[in-house]
Amino acid sequence: MNSHRPLRARELALLNLYSNCQLSMDVFEFYQKWNVTQRQIAAICGCSLANVERWFGSTRMVPEAIYTRRLAEMDLIWELWEQIPVEVREQLCPH
Repeated sequence: MNSHRPLRARELALLNLYSNCQLSMDVFEFYQKWNVTQRQIAAICGCSLANVERWFGSTRMVPEAIYTRRLAEMDLIWELWEQIPVEVREQLCPH
């Protein structure tokens, strides 16, 4: 028995939207906006502190897109958390 849900027009449209989403926040913009440490940025991005230090170092290594996306997601969560219905919050971040 196949329990997979089929992808209909709605799901395909949302897949296209998500796949082409350019959600991103510059690490310096995030650092200026929020009173965070580089260690906290590493936790948000799911990368090492050494990685984050390279972004802020003299060589200014550019963060990969996945990290700037995670910063943008955290920014949205911090800005909009109370506006998100409780049921959705529980699905986003289950305890």
